Amino acid sequence: MNTSAPEADNLHDSPVPFKPNLSLVYSHPAYFIAFSGGIGLIPVAPGTMGTLAAFPLFWVVNYYLSPLYFLLLIDIMFIIGIWACGLSGKALGAPDHGSMVWDETVAFLLVLYFTPADWVWQLAAFILFRFFDIAKPQPIRYYDSHIKGGFGVMFDDLLAAFFTLLCLSAWKAWVLTQGYFLD
Repeated sequence: MNTSAPEADNLHDSPVPFKPNLSLVYSHPAYFIAFSGGIGLIPVAPGTMGTLAAFPLFWVVNYYLSPLYFLLLIDIMFIIGIWACGLSGKALGAPDHGSMVWDETVAFLLVLYFTPADWVWQLAAFILFRFFDIAKPQPIRYYDSHIKGGFGVMFDDLLAAFFTLLCLSAWKAWVLTQGYFLD
């Protein structure tokens, strides 16, 4: 049984998408990154699991890095994700394979950065982000279908993060300031 992905240069030899496994994840740095260290291989809701992986990463990074370095790290993770997801998608024969969850991890890390530290806000952010990532309302759906490669994989989740933060900001600005939920 072959456990490695086809070489990205020989894609025409692999007409069907390759089913990833743990030995594939550890065979190349791009695969390890794209699958968020193997979290994307969890058979039930891998995108949700990749999103959840952002929580412990956020707690650690938020503790050790200043806000400026935190945002810089997210930028670097996004750029690395373009490379890793692009290469992994080519090797797997599926440009946005469901097991590649680095895009969810990085985008939700950005959401957590801008979300209040209260668990209710973070739960709301999680639910909204998963909604936007799964439902892909316009314009997310448009960009998801028109931008290909690693950038396309990363960009649609960045848009989901933007709409999540927009909804949270609107809730905070318009609903909470009106005093509807205050005693």
